[in-house]
Amino acid sequence: MKKVIMVLALAASAGITLPAAALAQEQTQAAAKPAQNVDIESDEMEIIDADKRAIFRGNVIARRTSETIKTPEMVVDYVEVKQPDGTTKSEVDTMDCKGPVTITTDTQTITGDHAIFHMRKDELIVTGNAKVVQGKTVLNGPQLVADLKTKRTVMKGGRVKGSFVPK
Repeated sequence: MKKVIMVLALAASAGITLPAAALAQEQTQAAAKPAQNVDIESDEMEIIDADKRAIFRGNVIARRTSETIKTPEMVVDYVEVKQPDGTTKSEVDTMDCKGPVTITTDTQTITGDHAIFHMRKDELIVTGNAKVVQGKTVLNGPQLVADLKTKRTVMKGGRVKGSFVPK
């Protein structure tokens, strides 16, 4: 099967966007809408139900509204969460993107060698030549850590560089 398309209803996936400060508007808009599906397309997919894991390999493209992630491999770990009515629902815990990784939204592009989304913590970590481009503004560093709840972004891990261009 050359391409596998799987639609995952990820109620917790509102955090698939990127660094905090620039994403405030996108986060607010996403929070105002009902949970949206994430469409994942790849050359191959493996589900290890006993481990609550899905592995997508080869030309992985994950899309949700205006956000897109492109990576050679994505490992999605999920957990069962008990609902108020007593039923359980699968929710994504982490999305581990093995690089190179490109994450795009309407306003930004982030690239790096590796990215991991801790969905239930609303945290994004990009390592290995992390780069954020928003318009003509460019930030570079070894590691980017974004807390999507507090909208705090830290570029760290060594020498960091920014070229800030006003709108």
